Amino acid sequence: MAERKPCKVCNFTRQTSYGMVVPSLQELRQKGCEFFGYTPSEPVSVVLENDGTIVEDEAYFWCLPTNTKFMLLHDKETWSPARTFDGGTAWMARDSMMLEADAVDASITASPFWYLAQQLRQDLASIILMSEADLQSLVDAPCPELASALGFQENKAAELQETLQRVLDRREEERQSKQLLQLYVKAMEQEKSEQEELVQPSQEGTEEVTLTAVDSASGFMPRTLMVLKGKTSPETRLSTEDLQLVVSRGVPAMEKVLGWDRARTSELVEACGAELAARLQQVQAVQSIRSSAQQDSSQRCTDSIMEEAAEKPAPGSS
Repeated sequence: MAERKPCKVCNFTRQTSYGMVVPSLQELRQKGCEFFGYTPSEPVSVVLENDGTIVEDEAYFWCLPTNTKFMLLHDKETWSPARTFDGGTAWMARDSMMLEADAVDASITASPFWYLAQQLRQDLASIILMSEADLQSLVDAPCPELASALGFQENKAAELQETLQRVLDRREEERQSKQLLQLYVKAMEQEKSEQEELVQPSQEGTEEVTLTAVDSASGFMPRTLMVLKGKTSPETRLSTEDLQLVVSRGVPAMEKVLGWDRARTSELVEACGAELAARLQQVQAVQSIRSSAQQDSSQRCTDSIMEEAAEKPAPGSS
Protein backbone atom coordinates (compact mmCIF):
# COMPACT_ATOMS: atom_id res chain seq x y z
CA MET A 1 0.00 0.00 0.00
CA ALA A 2 1.36 3.41 -0.96
CA GLU A 3 2.39 5.77 1.84
CA ARG A 4 -0.28 8.32 2.74
CA LYS A 5 0.04 11.66 4.54
CA PRO A 6 -2.48 13.14 7.01
CA CYS A 7 -3.07 16.85 6.41
CA LYS A 8 -5.67 19.64 6.50
CA VAL A 9 -6.96 21.99 3.82
CA CYS A 10 -8.94 25.23 3.91
CA ASN A 11 -10.04 27.98 1.52
CA PHE A 12 -8.66 31.52 1.52
CA THR A 13 -11.26 32.75 4.05
CA ARG A 14 -10.24 30.02 6.56
CA GLN A 15 -13.93 29.65 7.50
CA THR A 16 -14.05 26.05 6.26
CA SER A 17 -11.37 23.38 6.59
CA TYR A 18 -11.20 19.62 6.04
CA GLY A 19 -8.94 16.84 7.22
CA MET A 20 -7.76 14.18 4.80
CA VAL A 21 -5.18 11.47 4.22
CA VAL A 22 -3.69 11.58 0.73
CA PRO A 23 -0.90 9.73 -1.14
CA SER A 24 0.30 12.74 -3.14
CA LEU A 25 0.13 16.50 -3.64
CA GLN A 26 -2.01 16.00 -6.74
CA GLU A 27 -4.55 13.99 -4.74
CA LEU A 28 -4.63 16.79 -2.13
CA ARG A 29 -5.43 19.32 -4.87
CA GLN A 30 -8.13 17.11 -6.41
CA LYS A 31 -9.90 16.31 -3.13
CA GLY A 32 -9.69 19.94 -2.02
CA CYS A 33 -11.34 21.05 -5.25
CA GLU A 34 -14.15 18.57 -4.63
CA PHE A 35 -14.67 19.81 -1.06
CA PHE A 36 -14.87 23.48 -2.08
CA GLY A 37 -16.84 22.93 -5.29
CA TYR A 38 -14.11 23.89 -7.79
CA THR A 39 -14.20 22.31 -11.23
CA PRO A 40 -11.05 20.43 -12.41
CA SER A 41 -10.53 22.89 -15.28
CA GLU A 42 -10.30 25.92 -12.97
CA PRO A 43 -6.78 27.10 -11.92
CA VAL A 44 -6.09 26.22 -8.27
CA SER A 45 -2.81 26.60 -6.37
CA VAL A 46 -1.76 25.04 -3.05
CA VAL A 47 0.03 27.14 -0.40
CA LEU A 48 0.91 26.76 3.26
CA GLU A 49 -1.84 28.25 5.40
CA ASN A 50 0.56 29.76 7.95
CA ASP A 51 2.87 31.73 5.61
CA GLY A 52 1.58 31.42 2.03
CA THR A 53 4.52 29.41 0.65
CA ILE A 54 3.51 27.92 -2.72
CA VAL A 55 3.71 24.10 -2.70
CA GLU A 56 4.31 22.66 -6.16
CA ASP A 57 7.06 20.08 -5.59
CA GLU A 58 6.09 16.55 -4.52
CA ALA A 59 9.32 16.04 -2.54
CA TYR A 60 8.77 19.29 -0.61
CA PHE A 61 5.20 18.16 0.14
CA TRP A 62 6.50 14.98 1.81
CA CYS A 63 9.12 16.91 3.82
CA LEU A 64 6.41 18.88 5.61
CA PRO A 65 5.23 17.71 9.06
CA THR A 66 2.18 15.51 9.54
CA ASN A 67 -1.14 17.42 9.78
CA THR A 68 0.27 20.47 8.00
CA LYS A 69 -2.54 22.84 7.05
CA PHE A 70 -2.73 23.87 3.40
CA MET A 71 -4.81 26.53 1.67
CA LEU A 72 -6.35 26.26 -1.80
CA LEU A 73 -6.33 29.52 -3.75
CA HIS A 74 -8.81 29.68 -6.62
CA ASP A 75 -8.31 31.89 -9.68
CA LYS A 76 -7.31 35.40 -8.45
CA GLU A 77 -7.51 34.68 -4.70
CA THR A 78 -4.35 35.58 -2.75
CA TRP A 79 -2.99 34.44 0.59
CA SER A 80 -3.12 36.82 3.55
CA PRO A 81 -2.17 36.23 7.20
CA ALA A 82 -4.84 35.25 9.70
CA ARG A 83 -6.26 38.25 11.58
CA THR A 84 -8.44 36.50 14.16
CA PHE A 85 -7.86 37.18 17.88
CA ASP A 86 -8.06 34.55 20.59
CA GLY A 87 -8.47 36.79 23.61
CA GLY A 88 -5.10 35.79 25.04
CA THR A 89 -1.66 37.28 24.63
CA ALA A 90 -1.19 36.04 21.04
CA TRP A 91 -2.67 39.32 19.72
CA MET A 92 0.36 41.16 21.07
CA ALA A 93 2.75 39.20 18.82
CA ARG A 94 0.43 39.54 15.83
CA ASP A 95 0.06 43.29 16.31
CA SER A 96 3.83 43.58 16.67
CA MET A 97 4.36 41.79 13.35
CA MET A 98 1.67 43.90 11.67
CA LEU A 99 3.22 47.12 12.95
CA GLU A 100 6.63 45.98 11.77
CA ALA A 101 5.23 45.17 8.32
CA ASP A 102 3.44 48.53 8.18
CA ALA A 103 6.73 50.27 8.89
CA VAL A 104 8.21 48.74 5.72
CA ASP A 105 7.49 50.08 2.26
CA ALA A 106 4.51 48.23 0.73
CA SER A 107 6.50 47.66 -2.48
CA ILE A 108 9.03 45.64 -0.47
CA THR A 109 6.43 43.42 1.21
CA ALA A 110 4.96 42.69 -2.22
CA SER A 111 8.32 41.46 -3.54
CA PRO A 112 8.75 37.69 -4.11
CA PHE A 113 11.58 37.43 -1.58
CA TRP A 114 9.71 39.09 1.31
CA TYR A 115 7.79 36.03 2.58
CA LEU A 116 10.86 33.84 2.02
CA ALA A 117 12.87 36.22 4.19
CA GLN A 118 10.18 36.16 6.89
CA GLN A 119 10.27 32.36 6.82
CA LEU A 120 14.06 32.41 7.27
CA ARG A 121 13.75 34.96 10.05
CA GLN A 122 11.57 32.52 12.01
CA ASP A 123 13.67 29.45 11.21
CA LEU A 124 16.96 29.75 9.30
CA ALA A 125 17.08 25.96 8.84
CA SER A 126 14.05 26.15 6.53
CA ILE A 127 16.45 27.22 3.77
CA ILE A 128 17.24 23.55 3.06
CA LEU A 129 13.63 23.00 1.92
CA MET A 130 13.59 25.93 -0.52
CA SER A 131 13.59 25.36 -4.24
CA GLU A 132 16.25 26.77 -6.56
CA ALA A 133 13.74 29.40 -7.71
CA ASP A 134 13.30 30.53 -4.08
CA LEU A 135 17.06 30.68 -3.55
CA GLN A 136 17.47 32.70 -6.75
CA SER A 137 14.82 35.17 -5.52
CA LEU A 138 16.84 35.73 -2.35
CA VAL A 139 20.06 36.17 -4.35
CA ASP A 140 18.45 38.68 -6.73
CA ALA A 141 16.87 40.72 -3.91
CA PRO A 142 18.39 44.17 -3.19
CA CYS A 143 20.79 43.66 -0.31
CA PRO A 144 19.52 46.54 1.93
CA GLU A 145 15.90 45.40 1.56
CA LEU A 146 16.81 41.76 2.25
CA ALA A 147 18.78 42.80 5.33
CA SER A 148 15.74 44.74 6.59
CA ALA A 149 13.42 41.78 5.98
CA LEU A 150 15.76 39.35 7.76
CA GLY A 151 16.69 41.69 10.60
CA PHE A 152 20.37 41.27 9.64
CA GLN A 153 23.12 43.79 9.18
CA GLU A 154 23.69 44.56 5.52
CA ASN A 155 27.09 42.85 5.40
CA LYS A 156 25.57 39.66 6.85
CA ALA A 157 22.81 39.72 4.24
CA ALA A 158 25.47 40.13 1.53
CA GLU A 159 27.36 37.10 2.89
CA LEU A 160 24.15 35.06 2.82
CA GLN A 161 23.52 36.02 -0.80
CA GLU A 162 27.09 35.05 -1.76
CA THR A 163 26.68 31.67 -0.06
CA LEU A 164 23.38 31.01 -1.81
CA GLN A 165 24.92 31.95 -5.17
CA ARG A 166 27.75 29.46 -4.59
CA VAL A 167 25.18 26.76 -3.83
CA LEU A 168 23.30 27.52 -7.07
CA ASP A 169 26.57 27.57 -9.07
CA ARG A 170 27.62 24.21 -7.65
CA ARG A 171 24.28 22.64 -8.54
CA GLU A 172 24.58 23.96 -12.11
CA GLU A 173 28.12 22.57 -12.39
CA GLU A 174 26.88 19.19 -11.17
CA ARG A 175 24.15 19.19 -13.82
CA GLN A 176 26.63 20.06 -16.57
CA SER A 177 29.07 17.39 -15.40
CA LYS A 178 26.32 14.80 -15.43
CA GLN A 179 25.35 15.77 -18.97
CA LEU A 180 28.97 15.51 -20.15
CA LEU A 181 29.33 12.07 -18.60
CA GLN A 182 26.12 10.92 -20.27
CA LEU A 183 27.41 12.15 -23.64
CA TYR A 184 30.72 10.37 -23.10
CA VAL A 185 29.04 7.07 -22.19
CA LYS A 186 26.73 7.36 -25.19
CA ALA A 187 29.67 7.99 -27.51
CA MET A 188 31.56 4.98 -26.12
CA GLU A 189 28.51 2.73 -26.55
CA GLN A 190 28.04 3.93 -30.12
CA GLU A 191 31.70 3.29 -30.97
CA LYS A 192 31.52 -0.20 -29.46
CA SER A 193 28.38 -1.01 -31.45
CA GLU A 194 29.95 0.18 -34.69
CA GLN A 195 33.10 -1.86 -34.11
CA GLU A 196 31.00 -4.98 -33.53
CA GLU A 197 29.27 -4.37 -36.86
CA LEU A 198 32.62 -3.96 -38.66
CA VAL A 199 34.09 -7.26 -37.45
CA GLN A 200 31.38 -9.27 -39.20
CA PRO A 201 32.94 -11.26 -42.08
CA SER A 202 32.41 -10.07 -45.62
CA GLN A 203 29.93 -12.11 -47.66
CA GLU A 204 31.67 -11.41 -50.94
CA GLY A 205 34.87 -13.43 -51.24
CA THR A 206 36.16 -11.58 -54.31
CA GLU A 207 35.81 -8.20 -52.62
CA GLU A 208 37.64 -9.49 -49.53
CA VAL A 209 40.56 -10.66 -51.65
CA THR A 210 40.77 -7.28 -53.38
CA LEU A 211 40.67 -5.37 -50.12
CA THR A 212 43.36 -7.56 -48.59
CA ALA A 213 45.62 -6.81 -51.52
CA VAL A 214 44.99 -3.08 -51.16
CA ASP A 215 45.56 -3.36 -47.42
CA SER A 216 49.07 -4.69 -47.91
CA ALA A 217 49.93 -1.60 -49.93
CA SER A 218 48.04 1.04 -47.91
CA GLY A 219 48.51 -0.02 -44.30
CA PHE A 220 44.74 0.07 -43.59
CA MET A 221 42.79 -2.87 -42.20
CA PRO A 222 40.34 -4.44 -44.71
CA ARG A 223 37.33 -3.56 -42.58
CA THR A 224 38.48 0.08 -42.41
CA LEU A 225 38.62 0.29 -46.21
CA MET A 226 35.18 -1.33 -46.42
CA VAL A 227 33.77 1.39 -44.17
CA LEU A 228 35.53 4.20 -46.02
CA LYS A 229 34.32 3.04 -49.41
CA GLY A 230 30.89 1.65 -48.70
CA LYS A 231 29.33 3.37 -45.66
CA THR A 232 27.44 6.63 -45.32
CA SER A 233 29.20 9.06 -42.95
CA PRO A 234 32.15 6.66 -42.46
CA GLU A 235 33.85 8.99 -39.98
CA THR A 236 31.22 8.10 -37.34
CA ARG A 237 31.89 4.36 -37.79
CA LEU A 238 35.68 4.39 -37.47
CA SER A 239 37.67 3.96 -34.29
CA THR A 240 39.74 6.84 -32.97
CA GLU A 241 42.94 5.14 -34.17
CA ASP A 242 41.56 4.80 -37.71
CA LEU A 243 40.54 8.46 -37.72
CA GLN A 244 44.03 9.48 -36.69
CA LEU A 245 45.51 7.33 -39.50
CA VAL A 246 43.26 8.88 -42.14
CA VAL A 247 44.03 12.44 -40.99
CA SER A 248 47.77 11.80 -40.75
CA ARG A 249 47.91 10.32 -44.27
CA GLY A 250 46.37 13.45 -45.75
CA VAL A 251 44.41 14.03 -48.95
CA PRO A 252 47.01 12.95 -51.61
CA ALA A 253 47.72 9.57 -49.99
CA MET A 254 44.05 8.81 -49.32
CA GLU A 255 43.21 9.78 -52.90
CA LYS A 256 45.47 6.99 -54.14
CA VAL A 257 44.21 4.46 -51.58
CA LEU A 258 40.53 5.03 -52.29
CA GLY A 259 40.78 5.84 -55.99
CA TRP A 260 38.59 8.91 -55.60
CA ASP A 261 38.89 12.41 -57.00
CA ARG A 262 40.47 15.25 -54.99
CA ALA A 263 37.19 16.94 -53.91
CA ARG A 264 35.55 13.79 -52.57
CA THR A 265 38.71 12.71 -50.77
CA SER A 266 39.12 16.18 -49.19
CA GLU A 267 35.57 16.05 -47.81
CA LEU A 268 36.25 12.67 -46.23
CA VAL A 269 39.54 13.76 -44.62
CA GLU A 270 37.93 16.95 -43.27
CA ALA A 271 35.01 14.98 -41.82
CA CYS A 272 37.42 12.54 -40.15
CA GLY A 273 39.39 15.45 -38.70
CA ALA A 274 36.25 17.07 -37.27
CA GLU A 275 35.08 13.79 -35.72
CA LEU A 276 38.52 13.18 -34.20
CA ALA A 277 38.59 16.69 -32.69
CA ALA A 278 35.11 16.19 -31.18
CA ARG A 279 36.11 12.90 -29.55
CA LEU A 280 39.30 14.36 -28.13
CA GLN A 281 37.31 17.27 -26.72
CA GLN A 282 34.93 14.82 -24.98
CA VAL A 283 37.87 12.93 -23.47
CA GLN A 284 39.42 16.20 -22.21
CA ALA A 285 36.10 17.25 -20.68
CA VAL A 286 35.80 13.96 -18.79
CA GLN A 287 39.39 14.20 -17.59
CA SER A 288 38.71 17.76 -16.38
CA ILE A 289 35.65 16.54 -14.47
CA ARG A 290 37.63 13.75 -12.81
CA SER A 291 40.42 16.15 -11.86
CA SER A 292 37.95 18.63 -10.37
CA ALA A 293 36.23 15.87 -8.39
CA GLN A 294 39.56 14.67 -7.00
CA GLN A 295 40.54 18.22 -5.97
CA ASP A 296 37.17 18.72 -4.22
CA SER A 297 37.59 15.41 -2.36
CA SER A 298 41.12 16.35 -1.30
CA GLN A 299 40.00 19.79 -0.12
CA ARG A 300 37.13 18.32 1.92
CA CYS A 301 39.53 15.86 3.55
CA THR A 302 41.96 18.70 4.41
CA ASP A 303 39.16 20.85 5.85
CA SER A 304 37.94 17.93 7.99
CA ILE A 305 41.43 17.33 9.41
CA MET A 306 41.85 21.04 10.21
CA GLU A 307 38.46 21.14 11.96
CA GLU A 308 39.33 18.11 14.09
CA ALA A 309 42.68 19.66 14.99
CA ALA A 310 41.00 22.94 15.97
CA GLU A 311 38.47 21.14 18.20
CA LYS A 312 41.11 19.01 20.01
CA PRO A 313 42.22 20.73 23.29
CA ALA A 314 45.87 21.77 23.57
CA PRO A 315 48.15 19.68 25.85
CA GLY A 316 48.08 20.86 29.43
CA SER A 317 44.83 22.81 29.04
CA SER A 318 42.08 22.21 31.56
